[in-house]
Amino acid sequence: HFSQGDGEVSFCGAIEMSGFLDLKCTVIKGGMKLLPAVGPSPLNVNPVFEIGPLEPRYSEWLVFEGISVDEDGTQHYLDATIAYKRAVLNCIKYLSQFGYTEEQIYLLLSCCPCEGRISGIVDVPNAVCTLAIPIAIFDRDIRPPRDMDAFALLAQGIHTVTRDVC
Repeated sequence: HFSQGDGEVSFCGAIEMSGFLDLKCTVIKGGMKLLPAVGPSPLNVNPVFEIGPLEPRYSEWLVFEGISVDEDGTQHYLDATIAYKRAVLNCIKYLSQFGYTEEQIYLLLSCCPCEGRISGIVDVPNAVCTLAIPIAIFDRDIRPPRDMDAFALLAQGIHTVTRDVC
């Protein structure tokens, strides 16, 4: 994929691309002993990897939160899938006030550099997930008004975050 947001929100909404890759590999004799397997068994190994540099780097994000309570108010015990879905739906609801259709936002979240996280899994019975979208990808200011009551923002599952960029 050329671009895909965290969580594969629409399952197939990423931006596809064609390309060529010139790959060179080196076999490290005894490498499996040098890098022990991380997983429950030798046949079920999970990779450990370092992420390369990502550009561009964004410093301002709008963060949407969801908990594991569905639209009907039913609690789903530590269900991160429901919590992530709620964060996405909170984002869609919020961004729709700027003239975007729900479908446009859905597709945007599928391919923009958004960051999804499991932000809390110890607050039984709720799982908490967040979805952060960089403010700079929009052609207008999508931040909530500065004079808006902080409690009103929190009730909508919205947080603003500024990160230092190295």
